[in-house]
Amino acid sequence: MSTRFLRIAAVYFVVAIALGLYMGITESFTQVPVHAHLNLLGWVSMALFGLIYSAYPAAGETKLATWHFWIHNLTLPVFMALLFAMLSGNPALGPAVGLVATVTLIGIVLFAVNLWRTIPAAT
Repeated sequence: MSTRFLRIAAVYFVVAIALGLYMGITESFTQVPVHAHLNLLGWVSMALFGLIYSAYPAAGETKLATWHFWIHNLTLPVFMALLFAMLSGNPALGPAVGLVATVTLIGIVLFAVNLWRTIPAAT
């Protein structure tokens, strides 16, 4: 599980930096929220998920980890595409962005629950 998250995190890092470079070259910064979300939910969060699952391998072997992985990785690209389209002049996509963002949050909640269940409390 940790390797999967770390590899995908690197992909999001490249995509986020490429979008940032594109915005800088074109001097059009309407997609800054997408750039920030790609960096935080893609690169940083996924890298942290991977490192945490590496540090606590039992957490990465649960059904919750599997659900977390698939929910996050199926919803984040859709979330980013919808947000990109909305910020490009399609405000009617707002409810769809909110719905997909909520499902992404559910995956993150599963991650938190998984950690609470599998990582022993400090004594």
